[in-house]
Amino acid sequence: MAGTADIVRIQAHDWPQLLELWKRIALGDVPEWADGKAMEHLVLRAFELDGADVVWPYSVRLQGKEVEQIDGVVHCKGLSCLVESKDTTDKVNVTPITKLRYQLLRRPSGALGLVFSRSGFTEPALILAQFMSPLNILLYEGEEVEYLLKRQSMVNPLLEKYRRCIEQALPNYDTRAGAIT
Repeated sequence: MAGTADIVRIQAHDWPQLLELWKRIALGDVPEWADGKAMEHLVLRAFELDGADVVWPYSVRLQGKEVEQIDGVVHCKGLSCLVESKDTTDKVNVTPITKLRYQLLRRPSGALGLVFSRSGFTEPALILAQFMSPLNILLYEGEEVEYLLKRQSMVNPLLEKYRRCIEQALPNYDTRAGAIT
């Protein structure tokens, strides 16, 4: 479960403060946060500010043992999404996408996965995401995250990304310019 202090800290941020925090995350200058936690909380707070219902990071346990760590969940406009955030300097490989896929297989069929990567995705990760069946994981790269923070909008771009995924089978549709990343 997310630390209460982290949740309280991030909930004090408005849109301009989230954008400033994003810039610090991009520089790797967030020493007050545990590794990866600033980005994890920033993404959830941005959705929360845009009207989504958010479930903060938590663990799933079976028979007293932790079997999953979930970075967060977003519920909005009829969509329910597991969120995975990766704050790394290297592009994200297939591992987090595969992990999220298995988490989604344990959920109702309508659940989506959202993977946010500060540094983007490797070519194998992009190929895997596009050819998974069902196609239920959407990808966000750092430049798109910054754009959405500047626009102060997360929910409607998620709906657009989802529509494009349904219409064109594009899990990595870039909402900045309508371009395929």
